[in-house]
Amino acid sequence: MSSPRFLRRYDAMSRDAAAAVMKRYSTSFSMATKLLPRKTRDDIRNLYAVVRIADEMVDGTARQADVSDIAELLDAYEHAVLTAPEKRFHSDPILHAYAETARRCHFDPGHITAFFSSMRRDLEQTTYTQHDFDDYVYGSAEVIGLLCLSVFTADMTVSEAEHDQLTEGARSLGAAFQKVNFLRDIAVDSRLLGRSYFPGIDLAPGQPLDETAKDAIVADIRADLAAARAPMQLLPHRVRAGVCAAADLFEELTNMINATPAQTLSTTRVRVPRHRKLILTARAARHALSHEEGSHR
Repeated sequence: MSSPRFLRRYDAMSRDAAAAVMKRYSTSFSMATKLLPRKTRDDIRNLYAVVRIADEMVDGTARQADVSDIAELLDAYEHAVLTAPEKRFHSDPILHAYAETARRCHFDPGHITAFFSSMRRDLEQTTYTQHDFDDYVYGSAEVIGLLCLSVFTADMTVSEAEHDQLTEGARSLGAAFQKVNFLRDIAVDSRLLGRSYFPGIDLAPGQPLDETAKDAIVADIRADLAAARAPMQLLPHRVRAGVCAAADLFEELTNMINATPAQTLSTTRVRVPRHRKLILTARAARHALSHEEGSHR
């Protein structure tokens, strides 16, 4: 008869593996998730790890490893992710951790399908109409916001009206994050991957981004961030702290991009300095704590 400690130990190792993926790929999200309650933090990291692995399949890593059929690899991974919640044990620690979260938080399989649909576009599509762009952002980012919302509300009771507000906020925040990433990574996407996500912007060799286009994209990002702010107030204090920290970090990145000449963005990747990330994360934690203390008076 096996000891129950074996499975608990494997569960913990799997969560650690997912956390390591986030730490390696995103210092911003790593910092923000530290403000979340432990169980919520683990769930967000478990989700992030699966999303990141799929993203790496289509963003050059698999090709650099000489994978012969990336589409087939992506199809197999989608099937593995969709069926993961059905099993209590997986030899892949990331899938094992994800399955635990998907079961607990009742993830909608339709969101996973939409995500992988957007990932497939990256294998073939290089330019986007507005309709294509909206579809891509929904699948690659807005549904991730909705999956995060499933994590945040797993232990909450919310009214239908509150759920509608939270849903719109989650989609807006996911869209904002994706658009910021597109703008920040525009040099790599255009020069190395041959992609131009923003409709009407085709950065041919020697053709830099212009200020008018940059200003329009920044305004769109800021509108998404603003739309996401009010619904955050419906989240529990500690969850709100982590979400606000992530939003603040991406807002700071947006401000830095706005202050950077468009031509520079076509060749340089803008980053928020680590010390600034620490300040913004600490500020979000302080605000959440002050609100929590105020609610108990």
